[in-house]
Amino acid sequence: MARDQIDMTPLQSRDDLVAWLEAGCKPAAEFRIGTEHEKTPFTLDGHRPVPYAGGRGIEALLRGMEDLLGWEPIMEQGNIIGLLDVTGGGAISLEPGGQFELSGAPVETVHQTAGELMAHLAQVREVATPLGIGFLGLGMTPSWSRGEIPKMPKGRYQIMTSYMPKVGSLGLDMMYRTCTVQTNLDFSSEADMVKKLRVSLALQPVATALFANSPFTEGKPNGFLSFRSEIWRDTDADRSGMLPWAFEDGMGFERWVDYALDVPMYFIKRGDSYIDVAGDSFRAFFEGRNEKLPGERPTLSDWANHLSTIFPEVRLKRYLEMRGADGAPWGRLPGLSAFWVGLLYDDDSLSAAWDLVRPWSAAQRQQLRDEVPRLGFKARIGDRYLFEIAKECLVLAHAGLRRRGQVDQTGRDESRYLEPLDQIIAAGRTPAEEMLLKYHGAWGGSVDPAYEEFAF
Repeated sequence: MARDQIDMTPLQSRDDLVAWLEAGCKPAAEFRIGTEHEKTPFTLDGHRPVPYAGGRGIEALLRGMEDLLGWEPIMEQGNIIGLLDVTGGGAISLEPGGQFELSGAPVETVHQTAGELMAHLAQVREVATPLGIGFLGLGMTPSWSRGEIPKMPKGRYQIMTSYMPKVGSLGLDMMYRTCTVQTNLDFSSEADMVKKLRVSLALQPVATALFANSPFTEGKPNGFLSFRSEIWRDTDADRSGMLPWAFEDGMGFERWVDYALDVPMYFIKRGDSYIDVAGDSFRAFFEGRNEKLPGERPTLSDWANHLSTIFPEVRLKRYLEMRGADGAPWGRLPGLSAFWVGLLYDDDSLSAAWDLVRPWSAAQRQQLRDEVPRLGFKARIGDRYLFEIAKECLVLAHAGLRRRGQVDQTGRDESRYLEPLDQIIAAGRTPAEEMLLKYHGAWGGSVDPAYEEFAF
């Protein structure tokens, strides 16, 4: 989530950077689940993009949410750009094209994640419906051109918009046209972080296939099942990808720091202002060699903000972020958290998942990552289809959630949230393939029905 950090402690040494990450370690009893999801606002009348300003725009939506929730407004240059739940830890923020994001509070169970989601959607509908705004649960806008999409008034996005075309051909599509759902999970030690990072990196294509639902661009099939995932392959190679070095000996917090130091920066924030330093390395800034702020050393805020501009398939902050899934309709969103919690928060399932991926080479992992946007479950690794691996992962996730034994008031454990994913496996088709069948059939070659079927 793009919310800037504020901690003006100056950094003295590389050890400070390592220590900042290491401070994320916590005992398993304190592990939490954070779920973030983005959704595309559209006008209920005409299914058009929603502007920021005006009585029926994003600004009015945020002000209405502020009145309803009593959350603290996040302001920039006089514009409201988000809301913060100071007590619970959740937040609402805006992506560059107005995609509306809930960054959920850190909670203990997937039941709580599902409850938080349902409450949020009820609140959003209460404010949005009178404004004539609906929300779409897909990985990419199915019908609009990039030029039609409004820009949100956030300084960091202006800098990114200028920089993206220099480092890839699809970065602006990533910013303005895509939506994701993301699960954030904890680790207990450096070794635990490394194991979880490796397993989740290797298996991110499974989540991509299970959640693939972005097969349309500007009203027509685009040749992909997850075009959102394809977009990341040509956004900015310096800050995205499958991190093959994370599987090499010596992986740990220090290795991540060394990687992050050399990822080009976007901005430095001072007060309310964003200083454009796009393309400069954090390492040079760390050594006092940034031309815009000569002699100045970064603060902890600068480091935290920089880490939030790195976009690999799994991202390390003080927790791990699973970044491989398309945004989805509400019924499937808790399924992503259930999937990763079942695999990573149960020691037996985590070890079994590691046994599954350990034999794969970096080249095999990369090939799987490259094939999954187009082929979905038909992508292969070695002599196996991804479909078989996805099936195996769901079995492990079910077992992990059963062993966790977190039951709701009806006595059901968290594995209930895997049911939408079980149905996908039972059908043998990604959600995108189901959508394409409808497009060529019942939808009559139009994507317009998506605004009904996949609305929140």
